[in-house]
Amino acid sequence: MRLERRKYFINMREKDNIIICESVAILIKDHISNRAKIIMFKARNGFLIIASILLFISCSDSQTTKQNLSVKNVMDDVITRLYKEVPPDKYKSIDDDFMLSFLTEDEKTVLATKYQYFKVNVPVTVSLMRNTKQPKIPFWLEDSGFKKIDGKVINMVNEYEIWQKDFEPGWVNLGINGFDMHRAVYFICVGPKNPGDDMKITDRYPEKYSLETMKKGAFTYHDWSDLVIDELPEILVGQVLFTTVRGRAREAHVEGAFRTTKFPSSNNPDQVTLTWSANPVNSIDIQWRTNTTVEDGFVKYWKKNESDTLIAKASLFMMEDRMLYNDRYINRFTAHLDKLQDGSEYNYIVGSEKSNKWSDVRNFKTEKKDQNNFSFIWFGDTHRAQNWGELLQQANERHKETAFYSIVGDVVSTGLYRSDWDDFFGYAKDVFSYKPLMPIPGNHDRQDGLGSWMYYEIFALPKNGPEKVHPESTYTFEYGNALFLMIDSTHPNEAQTGWIEEKLKNTKAVWKFVMLHFPPYNFEEPYLDIQEEWGGIFDKYHVDMVMSGHIHYYMRSKPINNGKVVNSFKEGTVYTVSIGTNGNHDDIGEEPYAAKRYKDGQFYQHLKIENNVLKYTSYNKEGDIADQFSIVK
Repeated sequence: MRLERRKYFINMREKDNIIICESVAILIKDHISNRAKIIMFKARNGFLIIASILLFISCSDSQTTKQNLSVKNVMDDVITRLYKEVPPDKYKSIDDDFMLSFLTEDEKTVLATKYQYFKVNVPVTVSLMRNTKQPKIPFWLEDSGFKKIDGKVINMVNEYEIWQKDFEPGWVNLGINGFDMHRAVYFICVGPKNPGDDMKITDRYPEKYSLETMKKGAFTYHDWSDLVIDELPEILVGQVLFTTVRGRAREAHVEGAFRTTKFPSSNNPDQVTLTWSANPVNSIDIQWRTNTTVEDGFVKYWKKNESDTLIAKASLFMMEDRMLYNDRYINRFTAHLDKLQDGSEYNYIVGSEKSNKWSDVRNFKTEKKDQNNFSFIWFGDTHRAQNWGELLQQANERHKETAFYSIVGDVVSTGLYRSDWDDFFGYAKDVFSYKPLMPIPGNHDRQDGLGSWMYYEIFALPKNGPEKVHPESTYTFEYGNALFLMIDSTHPNEAQTGWIEEKLKNTKAVWKFVMLHFPPYNFEEPYLDIQEEWGGIFDKYHVDMVMSGHIHYYMRSKPINNGKVVNSFKEGTVYTVSIGTNGNHDDIGEEPYAAKRYKDGQFYQHLKIENNVLKYTSYNKEGDIADQFSIVK
């Protein structure tokens, strides 16, 4: 426990029959419980000032935790009040002027001081870099004493004007970026006002974003680390740079932010989805959605043609999308079924015992032990598009034997919008309630440096990835005689390299497949870092195929080893890129390593394995074969 002692002086004396007494009190602040207590009084005139405790508490440290003393909590309350008081037809017209008239003074104070704060031990100058393309200056900036100075900070995309303010030792409190969603959010640097002072910065919020040195070549946004400072005034060079993420623009976003979902929840379970978090031979995971009136979830399941019914209880997670005004809160349920019999078909329903609402009967099939004959289908970017949903229905109808589906990232367009996920499941209909889906996240699923938390809550996936990568983000599983490495390429490469090599080195699988969102080989933006970091490992352990998306076209390479085309599939790896929604390129340049390419169209890939033979077929939206080949081992 750390205690802080402070003396507070109160002047009191008798005047006009009112007792006013000078006294000294010692306040002890408990930094763990954040409570303040007066433990001793020394009163000159013998007066005991019981009421003064109120004054002492109000005089305590300005960062004392109070209810709703955060931007998130304030905005949660503001939006709740707004939904009660403002009709939906007014939401589109909400702007800065409306918000400043709607907010209370206390709410404005929090939004002006709790977006970013820290403590300094000496006088400092804070320089705030504001993007010149942002239409409105943050409401608090000038009122709090910041003044614009001459000079600019420039990177290859944005230009920033510089605002400065001097602060005395103690707390520095800064406000929100704005009520719009201007992604090039402001960033700051800090330097001592008096040259030579040993400046120390402590008690930062948010602490998770690193402190760097302000200089040419420094990055400012963790979600775009290649965007570096190209020009800056000499007076800022060497100061402490506070990095950030562009996703912070969403924290107080209201202008143009209100959305509806075309597929709102109800008390009937929907979005029923199968995945595997463990062994496909004897387990399966089932996820579904309801509205928040449903408080419990269960799966009832039984082997086909048998009457013995088993029951599994589901975990519950209440998911919020604050700006989704026709369906803000939902409940998501996840149940894990294990001790299943291999190679068996099970029927099941999901629902609630309390509300007695149940789904229709669905079914799934467990993997048969030691089976070497199976097929699977994978898609490039789907972006929750309706035309992808139509393609999925076609694929499902054409290949009823398919064991499972995969999507190699950019499952939706904005991973922090639950309305996007509702579109995805709405257009997929019931396909994934019969056949498991094993996806990986792409850059659109992991939005603006804020992570993929909705993705993780929606899908139950293996937690067997690298230690420094989020569980369920990168993972591996085996099906039949094949190993699948599902790699989240939005995470740093080097954090995953050792894990990738260990999995490839120790597998006995006949077939080795890698799925990752960013394609190492493509015409638009070859990912040389992936080629350099992982290409040699893929060569060393002979990965048969790497499957990717992101570029929105179709490409299948000739076998590649060490960056060069080789003569046979036995010598090299096939790199593929596909698109589940429409491709959109006028020109796809030159790619001498390519065996097949299409600059536009929609595709899905069906891979059928029969022991040592792989048959690969890519189909377009019209149902025609766009590409095919076979590998024999």
